[in-house]
Amino acid sequence: MKLTKTAIILAALALGACTNADRFGPGGVGNPDGALAGSVNDPTSPAYFNATVGDRVLFAVDQSTLSFEGQQILDGQADWLLSNGEYSALIEGHADEQGTREYNLALGARRASAVQNYLISRGVAPGRLKTISYGKERPIEICSDELCYSKNRRAVTVITAGSGV
Repeated sequence: MKLTKTAIILAALALGACTNADRFGPGGVGNPDGALAGSVNDPTSPAYFNATVGDRVLFAVDQSTLSFEGQQILDGQADWLLSNGEYSALIEGHADEQGTREYNLALGARRASAVQNYLISRGVAPGRLKTISYGKERPIEICSDELCYSKNRRAVTVITAGSGV
């Protein structure tokens, strides 16, 4: 009986300790800016990278050349990666469903390489970047019109933990 009372008292004390919202300082765990660590508002988080910096660039039909808009997005990605050295990136190359599987795998590889080379030219260490091509195998839109096709012609930068992929 005495053990049960002790356990209840310890549990109550432990729960009481959880009510201090500022126990890690203003802003929560490890982030003095007030953003919850790991949230879309935390500038050091992959969620912020995806939502604010942008995780993808789009390409024209049968092209792996970066557009001006794509270069601007990649400039932001490079800056984020240089500021957050504890992360690496996997760059996925994609294509629309037009053309053969083999052609689209090669095109996706060229798109992923174009992104990788651009990020390296901006100072990101090559060892932090890896590429993969999915060709037409992972569309984000499925239909037979240009609006869908244009969304599938992309390279996506996926942030991964660790400084080497």
